[in-house]
Amino acid sequence: MPTALRWRRPTVDTKFHIDMDWWTDSDRDIHIYMHDLLCDECQDTLPADVRELDQVDWVDEETAEVMRVDALWHSLRTCCSNKPDYITPSTPIIDAVFRTFLANGNRPLSVRDLYERLNRRPPQTLLRILTGNRVYMGIRPVRDA
Repeated sequence: MPTALRWRRPTVDTKFHIDMDWWTDSDRDIHIYMHDLLCDECQDTLPADVRELDQVDWVDEETAEVMRVDALWHSLRTCCSNKPDYITPSTPIIDAVFRTFLANGNRPLSVRDLYERLNRRPPQTLLRILTGNRVYMGIRPVRDA
């Protein structure tokens, strides 16, 4: 008989990610939001209609595994996120966190990891933001399996 998942209060070491189901359940398309984050160069080369985007091969830097990813996500990771204006000191903190997850391919990160990458807001403050009553941009703790 399967063991019930036990809820644990998230800590600064809890891993978070963008929950894609949240986007679907909220009847939102993450690709439309991502398209607005493209740099000028990528906006000129990719179609404005996200439904026309093709998939491209992506090689995971850590595992060398080749995966198919959509061209939008690939452009954000390989080009746009490397631009100095992708995340600036004036970028709202929740947007900066979301952009960080996009740039790292949505690999789970702890609040401590996010703090180290962004160097903004103490980890406890970030934790309160990410675990409040409202889910921002689908950013949620990773569920333990």
